[in-house]
Amino acid sequence: MSTRYDAQDPAQRSAGIADAVEAIRDRQCIVLPTDTVYGIGADAFSAQAVAVLLAAKGRSRATPPPVLMAHPRVLDALADDIPDQARALADAFWPGALTLILNAQPSLTWDLGETHGTVGLRVPDDELARDILEQTGPMAVSSANRHGQPAATSAIMAQEALGESVAVYLDGGDRQTQAPSTIVDCTVSPLRLIRAGAISIDTLREVVEDLLDVGESAPDAPDDTTQG
Repeated sequence: MSTRYDAQDPAQRSAGIADAVEAIRDRQCIVLPTDTVYGIGADAFSAQAVAVLLAAKGRSRATPPPVLMAHPRVLDALADDIPDQARALADAFWPGALTLILNAQPSLTWDLGETHGTVGLRVPDDELARDILEQTGPMAVSSANRHGQPAATSAIMAQEALGESVAVYLDGGDRQTQAPSTIVDCTVSPLRLIRAGAISIDTLREVVEDLLDVGESAPDAPDDTTQG
């Protein structure tokens, strides 16, 4: 049976965090607020838990969830061969609504889906989310909705979508926007915007000037119209 806690109440917040941490350790899913929308989270290092998360959303392994961390300093433990420009973006926008796609540390034994050796990483700018991540370690987190439905901006909206597939719902109040995190692919050069979101490309280009927009070609790239 699912339990929803009002995390804006100090007593319920403490009880909710404890219950959420226990649920993650039991390879169950939780719903938690982030700085963008509500997310459904699971232990990133449990293939079983990630499979439950994907099933709850009705999503395939072809769209693996990103991983949320409590601190930027966890970056090097999860990612390998990190470009200086990616570090600059992390320094500028973490905690915040920016997901960086990086090469995953090859020594990690996790199964997030068909990642092709990469992982999307983010540090959310939400105190409750980071308090939980401090105790659980990195979590696979995706928007708390069924695939194809609007992202949940409240715990009640998430519960209506996901029901009993989630063990613990943490209600941190309504979120004001459905804008997702911005996603940048840092495994290519130049770095490329993959999904527009809460942080604009103009803002990102204040840090990485040559960042490519979605569908944009590098200046020295061949014109696709001349190929074959």
